Amino acid sequence: MKTIVVATDFSSTALNAIDYAADMAIAIKGDIFLLHVCQIPVVYSEVPIVFSEVDIRHEAKKALIGLKQYLIQKTEGRVNIETEVRLGSFFSELETVCEHIQPYTVVMGSQGTTATERIMFGGHRVFAMKNLMWPIITVPPKASFSAIKKIGLACNLNRVVETVPLEELKTLVNDFNAELHILNIDKDGVFNPKTDYESVLLEQMMRALKPEYHFITNKNTNDAIMRFAEKNQIDLLIVLPRRNGLLKRLMNKNHMRQLVLHSHVPVMALHNEIF
Repeated sequence: MKTIVVATDFSSTALNAIDYAADMAIAIKGDIFLLHVCQIPVVYSEVPIVFSEVDIRHEAKKALIGLKQYLIQKTEGRVNIETEVRLGSFFSELETVCEHIQPYTVVMGSQGTTATERIMFGGHRVFAMKNLMWPIITVPPKASFSAIKKIGLACNLNRVVETVPLEELKTLVNDFNAELHILNIDKDGVFNPKTDYESVLLEQMMRALKPEYHFITNKNTNDAIMRFAEKNQIDLLIVLPRRNGLLKRLMNKNHMRQLVLHSHVPVMALHNEIF
């Protein structure tokens, strides 16, 4: 069974991500695993207020039970829903859950509602996008799931045979019967024989998926990606962390944070090792 892990901090954006995950679960006939990680000590003001582990777990469990009941009604019982509260470091606990469940994808809200939530949880989202070895989607505050008709892939034309996870892309395209749009951004607009060679290799790899290619010259890579996604009505934007030079440049300039926190389109980080 395909399981979607939904990591929630109970913010309004996280609740929107839960709605998104529920509709996606219905589309793929999958399950949902709701996860909340409690981190201690919890600080809500300038003066640290330390709550007991028992109190924190109890309140989180109550909140997850409420969300489970909400999802049962929303999905009319068509989706199996499990919940878990864990205590510890957000990323390590999320990673442990993923190793056990082997999820189809992880879904998170892209940002908290308040300034405090953005500071506390925004870093978790960006770090998870860069480092979690399972697919992970960040959902913007106003995004909803109706259907994934167009998938966009931001691809740096460098060592494409090694860096592009072909089988994983096939799974997504086939599961949603979606169009695949491949975007390459050239900052300089100068002909590069190596890039031309890599584009031929990529075309051969992707032939069965019949993608549409887009080549854009723009010095602002991050802005170009977001404009492309909105202009072409992309439903899911895929980026390839670590192995992708494009994402490496984004991370180095702290643009990954901007992409996660400011994109109006859901962003999926897809690693090559595991799907």
